[in-house]
Amino acid sequence: MDRDEELLRGRVYGADHDHPGPLPHRDYAELVGGPLDGLLLDITGWSADEIQTGVALMTELGQFGAGGRALYDPRPGERNR
Repeated sequence: MDRDEELLRGRVYGADHDHPGPLPHRDYAELVGGPLDGLLLDITGWSADEIQTGVALMTELGQFGAGGRALYDPRPGERNR
């Protein structure tokens, strides 16, 4: 695991830099297998259909640099990954 990955692990995607960790009473999915690996995505209030659709997240960490998107689909049988 490189230094960037270490800094991201356990943080919430899009969270305030002063409060990067998860909050109580929220639902999170862990992002796995991409440039945002290890971040948590707040899925509180998402419907089952929205979760199954997947998501495209903005990132500066992708293969093509700034302004890129990372695509994440749910893992079969694992709602929180």
